[in-house]
Order: sequence, then C-alpha cells, then structure tokens
Amino acid sequence: MRSHALLDELEWRGLLYQRTEGVADALAESQLSGYIGFDPTAPSLHIGSLLVVMLLVHLQRHGHRPVALVGGGTGLIGDPSGKSTERPLSDPELVAKNAASIQRQLERFLDFTGPNAARAIDNVTWLTELRAVEFMRDVGKHFTVNYMLQKDSVQGRMEAGISYTEFSYMLLQAFDFLELRRRHDVRLQMGGSDQWGNITAGIELIRRSLGTDAHAITAPLVTTSAGTKFGKTEAGTIWLDATLTSPYKFYQFLVNTDDRDASKYLRYFTLLSREEIEALEGALNEHPEKREAQRALAADVTRRVHGERALGAAEEVSGLLFGGADPKSLSREALLALTLEIPVFTVERKDELTTYDILEATLVGPDALFSSKADMRRMLQQGGVYVNGRRIAPEREPVTADDLLAGEFLLVRKGARTYGLVQA
Repeated sequence: MRSHALLDELEWRGLLYQRTEGVADALAESQLSGYIGFDPTAPSLHIGSLLVVMLLVHLQRHGHRPVALVGGGTGLIGDPSGKSTERPLSDPELVAKNAASIQRQLERFLDFTGPNAARAIDNVTWLTELRAVEFMRDVGKHFTVNYMLQKDSVQGRMEAGISYTEFSYMLLQAFDFLELRRRHDVRLQMGGSDQWGNITAGIELIRRSLGTDAHAITAPLVTTSAGTKFGKTEAGTIWLDATLTSPYKFYQFLVNTDDRDASKYLRYFTLLSREEIEALEGALNEHPEKREAQRALAADVTRRVHGERALGAAEEVSGLLFGGADPKSLSREALLALTLEIPVFTVERKDELTTYDILEATLVGPDALFSSKADMRRMLQQGGVYVNGRRIAPEREPVTADDLLAGEFLLVRKGARTYGLVQA
C-alpha cells in the first residue's frame, strides 16, 4: 500500500497541491510518520478542517503513521496565516480545554491501534518549557529577517501591521516540526496550501539543526464554485461539534451542495472509491434533480462525523421537512433531533385532550405558529392545519394517547412548510 499509491490517490482526489521533491521516495522507502497541526482557538474543528484531516486519513490507509498535533502552545499565540488583522490572545485555560475537545474529535477519524496507530500530541509539552534565550540561539539564528519577510503569511500583513508575536509564529511551528522529528521521528508535515511557508521553514530548521531531510505535502484551500469560503453560511460556521451545529444542519449543508461542487467534495471528503464517485457523477449529469451525489456526500460525511444514529435521524427529519414523509414513521431519535430545528410547545396532558388544546398551545411564545385564535380558526376553515400529517377539521376532535408520537409528541403543520412540535 506504500510507494507512490498515496500520492496517486491524493492526486486523483484533487488533494495534492504542493509537495517537496523527495517525498515520493521517502514514502516508498519505509513507514513514514506525518503530522498536521490543529489550532485550538475554537472548541471544535469546522467542516473546512476536514480537508486536512482527510490527508491524515489517507496517510494511515496507505500504511503510514498519522500524527495529530494539537497546538495547545501555539494556540496561545495564534497563526497569522490567512488573517488580515491581529488575533486576540487566548486564555490559557480555554486553549487547553479546546485542545482536549479537538483531540477527541480527531479520534473519530483516525485509528489509534495497530502497527501504524495514530498519535495525538500537544505542543504545549515543549513550548511552555522553552526558554527565550535558548529559542533565539537555537532556532532564531537559522532564519534571516529577509527569509521571514518573503513568507505569504507575513507579506499579507505588512500594510496592516503585524506584531513580533505573530511574526515569530512560523519559528514556533518550525520548532514543532524539529521537536517531532527528534522525539517521534516525524519526517513529513502536511496541511493547507496557506501553510506552505510555515512548513518549509520547519524543513529548513531540521536541515540546519540535524543535517537531515524532511518533507511536505499540502492540499488546496477549499472554496465553493461561487467563490465563497467553504463551510460559511448566513447562520455562521458549520462545526463538527453537534452542540454547535446539529447533525441535521450539518447534513443539510452537504445535501445543499451546488451541483458544480458535488464531484469535487465527494473526492475531498469521502472514502468512496473512484468507481463509486464516477458513477455518482454520471447520475448527477443525467438527473441532477435527484441529487444522488449530494445525498451520498452528506450521508458519508455525516456518518463519520456524528455516527450512524445521528445520520439516520438527520435523514428522517429531512424526509419529513422536505420530502413529505409520514410523521408517524419518525423514530424517537428523529423526533428529538426535530426539537432542535422547529419550535417546541407544551400542553398539559389531561383525560379529554382535544385538537384545540394542541393548537392553542402553539399560540404561546415568540415562535407562535398562529398570530391569534382568529388566525388559527381561519386556517382551520381553509383546511391548512395538520396534526401528525392529518388535516384537522374546524370542529374539536379528541386526542388520545395513541396519537402521541413516541408517546409524547404531536407534530403540527400550518400550511405547506411551517412546523411546530407539541410535547404533551
């Protein structure tokens, strides 16, 4: 599985942007340890982070050892790459908490057992023990200011200004690569193309300090065909943490992928074979309205990020809200997922509960389905009100325990698309 197979796979998937000259030979010679750094300035990775995570996944699948470096130390500084202004300094306790959370997320994608078991390492181990004079003598002496000024991460900030703290970030990242080479024989660093300058600085430091070679692979930055940043929506960033972005919203983001991007994202983010992806591309070209490629993309990625049960619930909720599925077919997991997506109301359970009791419960609160009782009666007269998928008559009708979904919910629909869930 080694030799050039990894590079060939990254190539056809569009994941290979830059590489150092000797990396193919190094991959062919023996099992190689390769790392990617993850910035813990947020409590979760976002969907754009998956691109570089997939580099580690493919590295491991081809027999090499992936190393996930969580930047608990560099996170106290902040990477200036791709940033137009200075980052605020982060609280050390918050950075440590974020680092632990991100490490747990990475465990969903990498296998930490077996002959090429993944490693998760935090650079706080060595960076917080580093002395300033030692750093300047052993690291800083190998880099001229002119060399550092040539890097894109610095050049992009020259007009707006860059502090010495962020200016020196590339040296800290270079030192990470050196320490990983010394401690764990890591000889490959991977990342997004915006990290090329930082990565090559590490290669130069290893060459000057140890007299040995190191290697690099980068992937392209992900953008949409519309030219916008991947993973950004009007509602904000699409996070991998289910408490920040629900599995349903995560799934929907991928299902709504533009036709022009679906093929590219299938290659980037899934482990589907070339044959499977090409078949989905054919289906997309012949019947784009069926969105088979987008559904396959959403299912594969949601399953790996959130698990099979969360995927099933997301698909059920999508089927209800956009496909007209029977509410009575919803599992309890789907109903609980639905409580995060539509307004939830409560009604006191009593012996003689009626449809009016259910509908009047939806008049309460800022997310009320009806503006008034008169509005509710008007919609009933027009036949535009449904409970559990059944059109409700203007007359009061009894509601029994048998009507409750999962023993406690009733789904109210006003018109074609306005939903509310009543918990009894």
